[in-house]
Amino acid sequence: MIPAVVWLGRAAGFLAFYVWELVVSSLRVAYDVLTPTLHMRPAIVAVPLDVRSDMAITLLANLVSLTPGSLTLDVSADRRTLYVHVMFVGGDADETRRGIKDQLERRVAGLVERTG
Repeated sequence: MIPAVVWLGRAAGFLAFYVWELVVSSLRVAYDVLTPTLHMRPAIVAVPLDVRSDMAITLLANLVSLTPGSLTLDVSADRRTLYVHVMFVGGDADETRRGIKDQLERRVAGLVERTG
C-alpha cells in the first residue's frame, strides 16, 4: 500500500502535470483552428499498456480523451493495447506513443496501482 503522504505528493504532481498538458494542447488546437493553414497530422496510434487494473486503464483512457486533440478509440480485448486518435503526431507515431507511455501512463500507474 502506498503511504498517504507519498500518494498525495504524486497526486499533486500529477494534477500540475495534467493541467499543463491541458493548457498546451488547448492552445495548440485553438491555434490550428484559428489559422488559415492546417498544421495537424492526424493518426491512430496503438499504445501498448503496462497498466493492468481496470481502474488504471479506465483512468488513462479517459484522461487521453479529455485532452484536446486526442481521443481514445478502443482497448484491445486482451487489455494490452490502447488505440488513440491524435490530431498532432510528433516526428512519428513512435514519438507520440512514447509520450503517452512515458508521461501519462507512468503517472497514472503511480497513482492507481499498488506499489511500494
